[in-house]
Amino acid sequence: MRTLFLFLLIAVSALGQQTPAPARARPNAAQRYALFKNNLVLRGEAITRNQFEGINNLEDWKRRRPEVRRQFLEMLGLDPMPARTPLKARVTGEFQREGYRVQNIVFQSQPGLYVTGNLYLPWPAAAGAKYPAIVYVSGHSPGPAGAKVDYQQHGIWFARNGYVAFLLDTIEFGEIPGIHHGIHNLSMWHWLSLGYTPAGVEVWNAIRSLDYLETRSEADTSKAAITGISGGGAITWFTAAVDDRFQVAAPVLATWAVGPHVAGDTVRQNCDCIYFWNSYQLDLPIVGALIAPRPLKIMNASKDGAFPPAGYDLVYQKLRTVYQWYGAPEKLDEFHAETGHADLPPYRKAADEWINRWLRGDLTPFNEGDIRKEGDSVLTVLDSYPPDAVNEGIHRRFIPAHRLQDWKSLPAWNQRRQELTATLREKVYHAFPRNKAAFDAWRARHSMWTERYADSFNVEFTTEESIRVHGQLFIPRNGKTSHPALIFVRGNDDIIFSVDYDRLLSALADHVVLVLNPRAVDYPMNVNRTSVTKMTAALLGATLESMQLWDILRSVDYLVDEEKLKLSSISVYGRRDMGGLALHAAALDNRISRVILDDPPASHWQAPALLGVLRVTDLPEVAGLVAPREIVSLTPLPEAYQYTRSIFRLHGKPDSIRQAASLGEALKVWEH
Repeated sequence: MRTLFLFLLIAVSALGQQTPAPARARPNAAQRYALFKNNLVLRGEAITRNQFEGINNLEDWKRRRPEVRRQFLEMLGLDPMPARTPLKARVTGEFQREGYRVQNIVFQSQPGLYVTGNLYLPWPAAAGAKYPAIVYVSGHSPGPAGAKVDYQQHGIWFARNGYVAFLLDTIEFGEIPGIHHGIHNLSMWHWLSLGYTPAGVEVWNAIRSLDYLETRSEADTSKAAITGISGGGAITWFTAAVDDRFQVAAPVLATWAVGPHVAGDTVRQNCDCIYFWNSYQLDLPIVGALIAPRPLKIMNASKDGAFPPAGYDLVYQKLRTVYQWYGAPEKLDEFHAETGHADLPPYRKAADEWINRWLRGDLTPFNEGDIRKEGDSVLTVLDSYPPDAVNEGIHRRFIPAHRLQDWKSLPAWNQRRQELTATLREKVYHAFPRNKAAFDAWRARHSMWTERYADSFNVEFTTEESIRVHGQLFIPRNGKTSHPALIFVRGNDDIIFSVDYDRLLSALADHVVLVLNPRAVDYPMNVNRTSVTKMTAALLGATLESMQLWDILRSVDYLVDEEKLKLSSISVYGRRDMGGLALHAAALDNRISRVILDDPPASHWQAPALLGVLRVTDLPEVAGLVAPREIVSLTPLPEAYQYTRSIFRLHGKPDSIRQAASLGEALKVWEH
């Protein structure tokens, strides 16, 4: 595959050389898609390679650590940290078995966010005895009694060996079900715009479970450990990184690194909860560094397709350096077995002996003994669905969306404009390339009926490394030295028959027109691949739409810097979701004098998905950043854009946001 990528890159680099038959050298849609996938690999490799850039010793790391921790919490949706509201914990049932007893527990980590679990305690217990505390985070195991019932062997061993162990349900496969696969499977793209990952909720529930254990007289929470498998292993990583109360961590079958996961297309196998949507382009090794120097053992399966060795080996090797900085190399360990992805005795042995060693100094060899599992009914916590439960809809409320503020004066708005633009660049657009790639442009005659209206060309150019975008360029033949320009940004719905330019006819005589196909609008991607690609982009700190936004911005550069056209104005026209990207492009580039919309979304809750944008703003305010330049809509604007109109009024330009019946009217072609 990498050989193919290199071949394509060599072919693309040759496109800028005018050959007698340039069309033969052009990559087709499938080849552009291969180049795009290579771009994702390059981005992933850069994130992994640069994790500890500028961090060369313990002093460097201690300086960086607070900001890395804050960034990580923010990406989980935990900065600011939610209020520690009353847990309202209840014991709904209890039973005893040889060597242990179990209580069925429910608490609310937030009002209405119910967490069900089973608390395993030593039995019989001496009066006043206190035991080290374990939080066990379940993996994905579906069933109406919750995921916890399939992991009860862990609780039994811990309780029999002198621990208090709290086995938690996940929000997906809990007694009160929620959703884990919003991006992976359900096209809930607003998760990206909120920066929401179910990992944030799971980490919060694990934190609050330790809060609950602090209320139990049997638990010594000064000696606390966290462990879990698969999705629970990922939450083990994340929770130990942000909650220093956990003295020992043992994540099982859940270790990954960005570069190998993208290169191996492993993202497609994993739930949303495995990842944090990576606004700050961190990687698991630097998250693991937040755990150091506390004892950390990484358990892995060498035949695990979801977490292959290329990822876990890299994480372990990078963390060895960090633990050496602390002078504690013995507190980091790795174990793997030649198995697939399953909760097997070798992993339980490795995890439990590690915890036993570091919480109690006990080196007794692991012996699971006779484990007799209970039926679902015995371990079920609730007998009915609580009417105030918010679990199923927590993805809409866990991260509060930004509330737009009314601005009473232009100075107040201008201050907000400056702050918002900086915030968008820092967070939402953080993954934009740091350097602009050479265009390596290609252009050839477009032998179409459009030549009766204007000089017509097929064009192609590079917007960043390994990304080729293409389209058509029309240049008027009216003899003028300067022209207005129109960039029409095509979306997936705009590519049906390549011969159709009907909606542009009124502009061809007097405007330079660039019909732009940004990346991915014509790639051979089905629904499954689109979802995987959007997950992958989020792991890289971007969205597919933010990558397309970069292509739009570079298309402006292309007309000005590569084609060297003298332009009196530049309008960007986008239908539906592409209109939202056109607004963002104009907010970033003052050379864009007009945005033309057609059936635009009212909010980023619908589209386009930009990572974390709803935390800081929404489309009507982004549209306000365009003022006092023009916004013209070919359809009635949604009511939400009344907010935008109020900003235009502050500029004294209420007529600069208007509606037109056609593109020609929007462009005022009669003026040219």
